Amino acid sequence: MLSKLQENIERVFLGKSDVVRFCLTAFLAGEHLLLEDIPGVGKTLLAKALARSVHGQFRRIQFTPDLLPAEISGNSVYATGAWNGEKLEGKPFRFVPGPIFANIVLADEINRATPRTQSAMLEAMGEHSVSCDGETHQLPRPFFVIATQNPMEYEGTFPLPESQLDRFLMRISIGYPAREWELQVLDSHRLAEPVDSLETVMTVEDVLALQAKVHEIHVDESISQYILDIAEETRTRDESVVGVSTRGVLSLYRAVQALALLDGRDYVIPDDVKELAVCTLAHRVILKNSLRRSTRTQNEAFIASVLDSVTAP
Repeated sequence: MLSKLQENIERVFLGKSDVVRFCLTAFLAGEHLLLEDIPGVGKTLLAKALARSVHGQFRRIQFTPDLLPAEISGNSVYATGAWNGEKLEGKPFRFVPGPIFANIVLADEINRATPRTQSAMLEAMGEHSVSCDGETHQLPRPFFVIATQNPMEYEGTFPLPESQLDRFLMRISIGYPAREWELQVLDSHRLAEPVDSLETVMTVEDVLALQAKVHEIHVDESISQYILDIAEETRTRDESVVGVSTRGVLSLYRAVQALALLDGRDYVIPDDVKELAVCTLAHRVILKNSLRRSTRTQNEAFIASVLDSVTAP
């Protein structure tokens, strides 16, 4: 089933098997994904292809400086008479869900919104719920946020705070496709958008069953110790100001379980940790050679050097 899902997405998202692999790993882990890249490399296409493949509800939120939190989460409105066929009976305010109420949510250019609006995503991503007027509204399951940000345009942007970055399981870059794949992209878009004809290969109920299966993947104690050794190394090195948090350790733990399931195994191997450590931990550390935050390439190089220095089981 997972092989069919991956192949289905790669029918339209050409030449980037590693990106699809990381995206599905985050999806199976029940966490969220941050895509940091230039415009036009397929970030929206990836989200649409995943949503169509699992027959999930898809919503796209364009983040702008004037976007308000209520435009994301929803708001209470005053109504009289009846509301969706229901008698109000002395309760005239009814909650109208925002676009966050979907299975796959694309938060496009999330760093163009103000910190106040960005914070509206924290509860949704962390608790899978939205609070309004003292009431808590549960988001649909599965719930998966794919956020994008452009690293080349800093004018008019608000960098994501550490608490927001920590809500993303991974931060990855897509990059340009190889020339032969780009030629196939041109040919596939000649008549119509290929994602519109994409078939459904599983249901949201299948996704929930697979996400539950992730928790059953065996992680040997030596693997757990290996993850803790990596986290400890990021905290004690001289060039580090902030190392990997406990949430980061848990995120890597869950990510390697999901990757093992995606590869058809019911156990985790050290190579799973090595494959996911950089994209899972790099955005959770702050280095001394930056006034406030380090660049993505610096952080990734730092985690890679940590992996080289820690002995794998």
